[in-house]
Amino acid sequence: MKTGSVDRDGYAITYEMAGDGPDVVFAHALGLDRHIWDDVAYYLPDHRTIRIDMRGHGRSDAPEGPYKMGGLIADTEAVCDALDVRDAVLVGLSVGGMIGQGLAIKRLDMLRGLVLSNTAARFGQPGPWHDRAALVRSKGMGAVADMALEKWFGPKDRGSAAATWARERLLQCAPEGYASCCEAIAGADFYSPTSGLRLPTLGIAGNRDCSTPPDLVRETVELIPGAEVTLMRGSGHLPCLDAPSDFAKLLYGFFRTIGHV
Repeated sequence: MKTGSVDRDGYAITYEMAGDGPDVVFAHALGLDRHIWDDVAYYLPDHRTIRIDMRGHGRSDAPEGPYKMGGLIADTEAVCDALDVRDAVLVGLSVGGMIGQGLAIKRLDMLRGLVLSNTAARFGQPGPWHDRAALVRSKGMGAVADMALEKWFGPKDRGSAAATWARERLLQCAPEGYASCCEAIAGADFYSPTSGLRLPTLGIAGNRDCSTPPDLVRETVELIPGAEVTLMRGSGHLPCLDAPSDFAKLLYGFFRTIGHV
């Protein structure tokens, strides 16, 4: 296992790399960090897994915002270029799935497949995202943690180990990084560009996800001709935490169909 960072105009984007084999790049959800993928990566020993901390999250630096989605995509691109990534599969969850769509549009030479988990081509209207950014800047991460957990896990699962872990990570997130990424999401709409993609794509949704419901995930994934969507029953917004073994099995099945093994 190797942890490193890439300089992006004076701030660092941190990544963790493990294993050897075909490349799999992971992009995480808003407010969390690369460690949401640790258990999934454990089940992929025959691949080189690259888990990236998004700008403003985890051990990556949190420069003053607002951020643009193009900048978040360029951060991932810079890490992939530094590690000589080619013919990879990018697995993106939530805003990480938006980053995946953008990277596929910009640098199709890097990717041979895309996994879009619990994500969308557009996350609602800009106003609520700007409101959330302002709230976090004024009152900190505690002001949004419970709201996020309710949408991600629902009342029945909010006491689970996965939910407890996610809440702790949310509270550790840099408020400026979170708020600035909210502003990046507010300005992003990939409906038209994603509909022009032509690469193997797997969509994953959780039937208990109130943040990106299955119909929204399906609407996004089916913009790409030939893409398939799988529903993980019993999972919410973070199936990589709810059921990492099952999530990894879905990935490996997709890898086999496209020869990424």
